[in-house]
Amino acid sequence: MKSKRKFQCAKDIMEKNTVFIDGLLTAKEAVEIMRREKVDSLIIKKRNDQDAYGIVAIQDLVRKVIIPERASEDVNVFEIMTKPLITVPASMDIRYVARLLLQVNLWSAPVEENGEYIGMISLSTIILRNEMF
Repeated sequence: MKSKRKFQCAKDIMEKNTVFIDGLLTAKEAVEIMRREKVDSLIIKKRNDQDAYGIVAIQDLVRKVIIPERASEDVNVFEIMTKPLITVPASMDIRYVARLLLQVNLWSAPVEENGEYIGMISLSTIILRNEMF
């Protein structure tokens, strides 16, 4: 018999640690921050009011630094980040969050509430913090 799933939204399962960095940092420096903060993605700050936020995640480092055999200290984050940043509303059902992330080929996204980033959600957190599993 199927059990009825309890509604879970992005805010229910998100990681609360949201880390912002400058796009001029190197990939090596970004990884050092990821290790220290225990996160797998970082939000890249806007350069000015007309600019957009960006994001750099583990898969960006693999695809754009490790596989092409680039030296991490020679690659700036702005070269490998995804921009503009796609955000997830805090109240969005996690099923739709997962669908959105897969459709836009992202691993994670910031959770937004009242115009502020309040946390991060990833495909991993959707599975590991989901009451369905």
